[in-house]
Amino acid sequence: MPARIAGHLLEIGAVSLRPQDPFTWTSGIVSPIYCDNRLTMSYPAIRDTIAEGFAAVIRAKYPDCEAVAGIATGGIPHAAWVADKLGLPMLYVRDKAKGHGKTNQIEGHFKPGQKVVLIEDLISTGGSSLKAAVAVREAGCDAQGVVAIFTYQFQNALDAFAAENVPLDTLSNYSALIDTALAAGKIRQADVALLQSWRENPQAFGK
Repeated sequence: MPARIAGHLLEIGAVSLRPQDPFTWTSGIVSPIYCDNRLTMSYPAIRDTIAEGFAAVIRAKYPDCEAVAGIATGGIPHAAWVADKLGLPMLYVRDKAKGHGKTNQIEGHFKPGQKVVLIEDLISTGGSSLKAAVAVREAGCDAQGVVAIFTYQFQNALDAFAAENVPLDTLSNYSALIDTALAAGKIRQADVALLQSWRENPQAFGK
């Protein structure tokens, strides 16, 4: 599954690798990869493969899941497709509570004690995903875990999930992406060490 999903992301340009001409993120980090998994929404066969992958993880690891929650904004459409496949209620979690009306942070009907799996499109530092999981817990529900399409595999993200005791599963990852891109001729063997060095220390990359 990791190689298959990585192949799809490369195929549609949801991920781009430019080790010799890196991108600059909004945060200022210089990066050889740019990821926009929202593009998957526009490809029915690929989004269905992703939804099946999410559903398989939930069936295997969270068989007592009672609701699927999309993390705003990238996780919302995927949560809807997964909830439909599993026949479960769907929720979504905002970055923060609305400033008007009922001031909801979690949209949709839920009840205390409900077992919820959260869906995300991308794990970078993990901050927004963990914030959503904490919000679900503070609402009285059981945030069983987060499932995402892709992760950069930053160690600080893995440590953050462990510290919050939130399990994390992803359909694909940075290592699988590099292997798949190399096999497809999208990068050179000489690029691999440079790409791996970015994951180990992104702040130092390009300096």
